[in-house]
Amino acid sequence: MKVLIVGHFNETAQSKITGYFPQDWNVIIVPPGQDMLQHIEDCQVLIPEHIQVDPSLLASAKKLKLVQTGAGYDNVDIPACTQLGIWVANAAGVNAQAVAEHVMALMLAYYKNIPFLDHFMKNRMDEHHLEYAGSELEGKTMGIIGLGAIGKKVAAFCSAFDMNVLAYARNTEAPSDGIVKMTDFDTLLSTSDIVSVHVPLTEQTKHLMNQEVFKKMKDTAIFINTARGGIVNERDLLDALKNGDISGACLDVYESEPLPIDSELRTLDNVILTPHTAGMPDGRKFHQKRYDFFIKNIKRVQNGEEPESRLNQLI
Repeated sequence: MKVLIVGHFNETAQSKITGYFPQDWNVIIVPPGQDMLQHIEDCQVLIPEHIQVDPSLLASAKKLKLVQTGAGYDNVDIPACTQLGIWVANAAGVNAQAVAEHVMALMLAYYKNIPFLDHFMKNRMDEHHLEYAGSELEGKTMGIIGLGAIGKKVAAFCSAFDMNVLAYARNTEAPSDGIVKMTDFDTLLSTSDIVSVHVPLTEQTKHLMNQEVFKKMKDTAIFINTARGGIVNERDLLDALKNGDISGACLDVYESEPLPIDSELRTLDNVILTPHTAGMPDGRKFHQKRYDFFIKNIKRVQNGEEPESRLNQLI
């Protein structure tokens, strides 16, 4: 079994990952570029961390049986894979705990002003002249867009902080635990103190969060995105932050990644940024639950079974 992982990994991460797979598998890790093309031809499994899986790439993949992604799959042309008899599966839910915890960390950092206070202390400023705004989470309303595994975790955590929880999701019934109140999109926007998105990036969700949407939010509200950068029109978000349409933002993902060094987002005091690390609980490049799932799914395909969390159906 030849498994090709395409992405940017340091030597320590590469060693951890390759050592975790069964010893009799040939696991190759390469960065995007020319080197990956020689391995595409004879690999049975492709794990595309930082490349687009499109018809031109698939044309070289003569033995490919499975394209296995993490939670997101917007970089894979699923119809093209289906046409070639290649399974596509994601790892839905495996990073739910990690991402939900990251959402809470961002929210607490924002309302408790942790970045500012950390900077204040490390720069040895006079504590007698400390002035800052802070706030408690109790009584605030969290608006969750998308109520999958991550959205439900976020809802449970928010409930533990005595927050009110609203959610908007297509074709999703309200959970029976009584924590979440389902509502329509506009009501969620206009009544929430925090809006957090937890939907995949698709044609329907691209630039879901735009100028019109930000103007519907409270001017005291904050926006959190740990899903995919393309869900947000970044220019519109910048305008909303600078114009006071919303109070602030906490972001882990961006329209262009890595976030450009000259991005204006890096200059705003009402923004907290992290480098697309919300889903990585065991270190930036190794997540044990994720690779456990990958190995289990590869074995399923190896045994002629359908992969778990499949995104297509082969005839």
